[in-house]
Amino acid sequence: MNLDPHMDDTQCEQLASELKSNPFAFKHLDLRGNSVKQSGAELLFAALESPKCKLRTLRLRDCVLSERSWASLASALKVNPSYLRELDLSGNKYLTESGVKLLSDGLKELAGCELTESSCASLVSGLESSCYFLKELDLSGNCLQDSGVKLLCAGLKSKHCSLEILRLVGCELTESSCASLVSGLESSRYSLTELDLSGNCLQDSGVKLLCAGFKHQYLFFTTLRLSSCSLSEKSCESLVSALDRTVSILKVLDLSLNQLWDSGIKVLSAGLRSPHCKLKTLRLKQCLFSDEGCASLVSALKSNPYDLTELDLSGNKLRTEGMNLLSEFVKSPHCNTANSEPQLRTKNMLSE
Repeated sequence: MNLDPHMDDTQCEQLASELKSNPFAFKHLDLRGNSVKQSGAELLFAALESPKCKLRTLRLRDCVLSERSWASLASALKVNPSYLRELDLSGNKYLTESGVKLLSDGLKELAGCELTESSCASLVSGLESSCYFLKELDLSGNCLQDSGVKLLCAGLKSKHCSLEILRLVGCELTESSCASLVSGLESSRYSLTELDLSGNCLQDSGVKLLCAGFKHQYLFFTTLRLSSCSLSEKSCESLVSALDRTVSILKVLDLSLNQLWDSGIKVLSAGLRSPHCKLKTLRLKQCLFSDEGCASLVSALKSNPYDLTELDLSGNKLRTEGMNLLSEFVKSPHCNTANSEPQLRTKNMLSE
């Protein structure tokens, strides 16, 4: 919908009322070249926060909006980002670095927004431009699939991309996405420190590809989340190489809801013995291991005391023997409590 290029506050208020009360009134709103005042812009952006607003395209090119107006838009994007698919802000000379940072904060959370592969193509355009303020991007719960992630990874290669946190939980990905991510990160500015691929069917082959990046010294994750990724003992073998890396800075590792069994925990424990391992948080919830695996884990933690502050073993087949081993470990001098009180999650650990 194209509107009067000189909208006053009354017109903005009427338009805002339509956006809030009639969810199907507008899907595309074109305000290019419109000299909307700050008060009018704030009325319109406040309407975007309404859950009834289904606007998909918003063009604000050459609107000469103030920095305060950008703050209002950023707030709206945070509250109700689900439907907006296209946002054109080009030609706004007052969109300063502080304004871009505000907008980047609003755009970083796009989880559950019904995005697809075509959405990734649009995101790549943003990552390849001067979007160096965007530090966190959450695309979880969107049907991106491997083809979408492959497009997205092209943006990671851009010299302008400074992403530090990338969440792709439940995006219907496979091992192919792991290959794309490694390729993209290999050519990036090495800024990504947190990667969450939980809820995707990566399987052991995908984790093997991902861990190959650690060997080549260009992946510097401090946090790696691989919960519910259809992993087995073989993935533990791949991850051990990452834990044993000379310059390993991995602090958080989540392998919950994978069928690791005792054999996998034993393999993983070998990596925990490495003097290079600096883990602070280890989550192994519902990984199907028993007292046998627990014994290997405790032995490894005793042999290499470091600042492990959180250990989640809930939902496993532990009996009294395993519980006693853990209790003794937490009370022992091997459990470093100098910096913070350790959290040991044991809910529902005892098997029937």
